[in-house]
Amino acid sequence: MELKEEILIAAPREAVYAALNDVEILKECIPGCEELIKHSDTELEAKVTLKVGPVKAKFKGNVTLNPDNPPEHFSLTGEGSGGAAGFARGGAEVTLTEVEGGTLLSYTASADIGGKLAQLGSRLIQGTAKKLASKFFETFAAKVVETESAKN
Repeated sequence: MELKEEILIAAPREAVYAALNDVEILKECIPGCEELIKHSDTELEAKVTLKVGPVKAKFKGNVTLNPDNPPEHFSLTGEGSGGAAGFARGGAEVTLTEVEGGTLLSYTASADIGGKLAQLGSRLIQGTAKKLASKFFETFAAKVVETESAKN
């Protein structure tokens, strides 16, 4: 499964990049996030509860950030297990481009799933993934703008 999306965030690129590395902001933006622990600048651990169709599960996983060209570009990979519900693993390429009015955040994400989740059908999984990604980025954009407004 692959997702591609762009969102304009009315804030400077450095502020968007900093927010993408702020555990407290990320925790507030990730749907169903119960816990987010930063082990290092590139290693995070998360506990998330999600409902996908009839399956509700707690996922525990790890995310590794690869800031290969900050603040313009970075990638991340992650994997998580939801016990009997199954597993998910994947990654994303994120590009932050300065544009008039703020920063254009573009991402391409891919994921593989297994277990009960994989049995739900690709259309349901794809739809849920798009909805969760959209919710994350809408909340994230609002949070970044709110944080920047508070500074000024």
